[in-house]
Amino acid sequence: MTQAVGYAAQHSFSRLKPITFERDDPKAREVDIEILYCGVCHSDIHQVKNEWSNTVYPCMPGHEIVGRVTRIGSAVSRHKVGDMVGVGCMVDSCRACEPCRSHEENYCEGPNSWLATYNGPMMPKAKVLTGTNMYGRDNTYGGYSSSIVAPEDFVLKIPAALKPEVAAPILCAGVTTYSPMKHWGVKSGDHVGIIGFGGLGDMAAKIAVAMGARVTIFTRTKEKLEEARRLGAEGVLESDKEAQGKLKASFDFMLSTIPEKHDLNPFMPMLKRDRTIVVVGALEPLAPVNNQERAMHRTSVAGSIIGSIADTQEVLDFCAKHSIGPDIQVIPIQDINHAYKEVLNGDVRFRYVIDMASLKQEEA
Repeated sequence: MTQAVGYAAQHSFSRLKPITFERDDPKAREVDIEILYCGVCHSDIHQVKNEWSNTVYPCMPGHEIVGRVTRIGSAVSRHKVGDMVGVGCMVDSCRACEPCRSHEENYCEGPNSWLATYNGPMMPKAKVLTGTNMYGRDNTYGGYSSSIVAPEDFVLKIPAALKPEVAAPILCAGVTTYSPMKHWGVKSGDHVGIIGFGGLGDMAAKIAVAMGARVTIFTRTKEKLEEARRLGAEGVLESDKEAQGKLKASFDFMLSTIPEKHDLNPFMPMLKRDRTIVVVGALEPLAPVNNQERAMHRTSVAGSIIGSIADTQEVLDFCAKHSIGPDIQVIPIQDINHAYKEVLNGDVRFRYVIDMASLKQEEA
């Protein structure tokens, strides 16, 4: 065991504060990583506040982790000491179900589903015969910390062309938007609609433009219209009904990145026949969709959650090849509680990334 330090919340109503804890030594097929940077995801805030009613405390968030390998287990072959690597939303899965065998670990159907990088198994109430969860862990601590240990096949390679701090949010925001575009076959020349223009929407727009798609971004603020144009996309205010009317039956694919409950009905008429709108930003129940509109045009509403390990490596390589990444603001860990307020107020452009060198102040 090795001592580590990180920031965690003890209750849904408490601030994140420094704590010391122990990390396991790497097993035969695991690697030990010194964390250099960790992105701040809106999901971190949902989890800390127990807004999905499944938080295990202490809750130490962070699933957009980039760092350097410091130790490897005796059977590790994919990584070596000194490698720049990343850890995303998952650190294990059952490895036996059909999705896992098909390399879609993010849809693991094992008794506990996949093991989240923080907050433990996705289905923590499912127990095996021993009375503990299948991974032997009721909780996991994430990347707001000095180090992490993970199985080598759940650790990603960070391309040299990506700055490590820029690569961090790609491990969640990047793959969460890339995976559905890949699955639903977005291609050059398609018209793609991006609903919401925060951390997810920013990455979605950049990836879709790099795929050769025509991109239209829907946003609530006039200030972001110019930002959309800078990315090579069109921008439409969600309040501009006239502009939306001109887009009727024009989209080949739409992606909703809004991280809270919202209404999809204004966007459904903009889909072409047999096309799909995919929700990636919100996990809570949404407003009911007018099924008459869906039936008349045979359109679909679908969901997608993060992406597989293969998808994550693919999007990292894609971003490196096309020289794209999130716009970030690097902060010290001591500013994390203020950063949460800024995210909730929509005042970050577009992603906070924590410089973990700042944790050394807590270790002193």
